[in-house]
Amino acid sequence: MHADQRKKLINELTDLIKGGNAHVTLEDALEGVPANLRAVIPDKLPYSIWQLLEHIRIAQKDIIDFSISRDYQTLIWPDEYWPQPTDQVSDEQWEKSVKEIRDDQQRFFQLLQNDEKDLFSPLPWGSGQNIVREAMLIADHNSYHTAEIIVARRLLGIWK
Repeated sequence: MHADQRKKLINELTDLIKGGNAHVTLEDALEGVPANLRAVIPDKLPYSIWQLLEHIRIAQKDIIDFSISRDYQTLIWPDEYWPQPTDQVSDEQWEKSVKEIRDDQQRFFQLLQNDEKDLFSPLPWGSGQNIVREAMLIADHNSYHTAEIIVARRLLGIWK
């Protein structure tokens, strides 16, 4: 792959993970969620906005940890990927989760930009996965659950 093609691919994958284009970004989906509704589970949905946010954080970190290191430790599905319901979420907890999502994305973007990494070669510790596939998995997973946050907000009457 030529350097200019690689750069274009990295830019496309980065934009895909950040969201937008055809989808609402995670930041937009979270903007203005009242603290008293973060932990409310809307009728007929299994999760609160907080649980969805935390699931995005946990799963994304898991994917990135796997992509970066052979020392990756597999989480137990579903217990370690989904937080338990809670009655309230502090501003500190909320902001920490959002910050960790952003920080982990930056770790992944650094991996993408590492010219020594072949984006298409299978990760030696995986079962055929490569960095491009993991980038698309992050984007796909995050956008899926971002849409669920919007549905939850609509059911709670707090979406535009």
